[in-house]
Amino acid sequence: MYAAELDALKACNGNKSAAARKLGIARTTLIGRLEQLERIKGDAVKAPADGFAVVGTSTLYDAESGEAKLQWVKTARDRERQLEIITEACRKAITEVGSLPRIKAPKQFKKDLLACVPMGDPHVGLYAWAKEAGEDWDADKCAEAHFAAIDRLVDTAPACGTAVLLNLGDFFHSDTMDNKTRRSGNVLDVDTRWARVLEIGVQMMVRCIRRMAEKHQKVIVRNNIGNHDEHSSIMLALTLEAFFKDNPRITIDTSPSPFWYYQDGKVLLGSTHGDRTKPADLPGIMAADRSQEWGAATFRHWYIGHVHHQSKHEFRGCTVESFRTLAASDAWHHGQGYRSGRDMRCIVHHSEVGEIESHRVGIEML
Repeated sequence: MYAAELDALKACNGNKSAAARKLGIARTTLIGRLEQLERIKGDAVKAPADGFAVVGTSTLYDAESGEAKLQWVKTARDRERQLEIITEACRKAITEVGSLPRIKAPKQFKKDLLACVPMGDPHVGLYAWAKEAGEDWDADKCAEAHFAAIDRLVDTAPACGTAVLLNLGDFFHSDTMDNKTRRSGNVLDVDTRWARVLEIGVQMMVRCIRRMAEKHQKVIVRNNIGNHDEHSSIMLALTLEAFFKDNPRITIDTSPSPFWYYQDGKVLLGSTHGDRTKPADLPGIMAADRSQEWGAATFRHWYIGHVHHQSKHEFRGCTVESFRTLAASDAWHHGQGYRSGRDMRCIVHHSEVGEIESHRVGIEML
């Protein structure tokens, strides 16, 4: 736009009167066009809202004068910056949260044992109506089922030196009050208010963590980021960190990385939600991300969620295992014919000989 005017101005060494004569227009007309051009440039470079990035502009020009009438600045989500904003906001919001009193440590435990409880896709807040989906389900039932499962698994497993509560992702069914998945925009069946669901979810995890800390010497909590809760999963981790800040035996992993690793002797565990990476690619990712740990380990395992069914694949040097969920099916999944079993498991590893036992709690037992 106004390329001829800029060329004329350049040819006349910035002399507007000479440039106007060269173009055969009035000096005031040239000045007006140049001012219009500066306004457009200024609008184009205005910083978008924090958390967004400019990806292009669209301008509407007057058909007769050629002057710009309107301009739209196109933006897209700056995911990394939004993650920083959410993290900063969560940390600020929970600074006033009072920590829970210290939990009494168990007197006896086997320090060479590691108990891992993969919590498969809880989908707290999922709503189901029995006449439509075969079973009534809501946030309260979800929380009670998961705590009851943890309670039974804690009773049946041996007292270990370390226990991992591994939330495999999609802890919350919806990430916003829109009740839609962020990437695909699928409408979700959600139980009542979003804030209430968040409150129930946090309380559920607090109860589960406390119960595990009563039996095991050290408890590590990891919350994978799922495709249903990319933002609220971060909020969950930071909130739990604040609640248990005065409990040195409890560690809340707050890393926003999609991959998590933990080594105990010759055992190396890795976990991710499973929505972005194929199972066959995970062994190579582990070897690249944790080359030293990979070399030192003999027993290497990936634990993933997302698919809601049980599977175990053995690749060269590593197994990849997916886990079921305790959550009921919503109307859409029920209508599509999904009928996978529903349970939660505790897998016990020995630091020198690997996996030694496994315990299971089915939804029918709760």
